[in-house]
Amino acid sequence: MRLYILFSFLLLAVICSCRVDASQVKFGPLCSGNSSNRKRGCDTKYGCGSYGASRDGGKRKHGGLDIVCADGATVYAPFDVTLNGKAAPYIKNNAINDGINLRGEGLCFKLFYVKPVSYSGTLKKGEKIGTLLPMQTVYPGITSHVHVQMCDKSDPTKYF
Repeated sequence: MRLYILFSFLLLAVICSCRVDASQVKFGPLCSGNSSNRKRGCDTKYGCGSYGASRDGGKRKHGGLDIVCADGATVYAPFDVTLNGKAAPYIKNNAINDGINLRGEGLCFKLFYVKPVSYSGTLKKGEKIGTLLPMQTVYPGITSHVHVQMCDKSDPTKYF
């Protein structure tokens, strides 16, 4: 009985020590040409890229964080990730209606406006996820960007 209790206690300790504290996670560079993950500011016509920014005259809020990225730029894995299928930002199809669901470092998140190399598998930090789609064809004059959205719709800003 003592051996069972000791074994259970050791197993619990190992499980707890392996668990990642997501509050300490920081995204590595997401986009070629933006190694500091500079956030999109405000565009006169299209609003701001911060989480919770007003949309449609205050009718809704921006559900993610926009990280500056040029059209056609390479999008990288910010840390070791598992690719978990397509994530389309729009109901109606357009030139930028693509993205991917990802998991890694205890986080579940989506990247929008990205054409991934694959929708499944695993990648190591810094490996190519895909290419930023042509935002300028849909939103002329916007600061092109990757949209980062947490699966639970919480604010991703603290990870940058």
